[in-house]
Amino acid sequence: MPKGYWIARVDVSDPEQYKAYVAANAKPLAMYGAKFLVRGGPFENPEGGARSRNVVIEFPSKQAALDCWNSPEYRAAVALRAPVSVVDMVIIEGYDGPQPG
Repeated sequence: MPKGYWIARVDVSDPEQYKAYVAANAKPLAMYGAKFLVRGGPFENPEGGARSRNVVIEFPSKQAALDCWNSPEYRAAVALRAPVSVVDMVIIEGYDGPQPG
């Protein structure tokens, strides 16, 4: 079964308040088997638009990613994040097919 991913681009207007969201999201992310693959860090943006922060989170499946997103625990965390950030979020299924080469 392919893994699932959250791909988020984020602008944060109040980093101190955003810390409350980061603390609150830890429990639901752990409950659904999440693993951070990208969590901020330096980046290049050679094409298209960008936000100041990029995050990629891996889940055991797309369904687990969706279940986490819709969980009451994560929705409570979003309530802390929403007033101090703008987020572009994609929840997507991974690819297990043939690779170049």
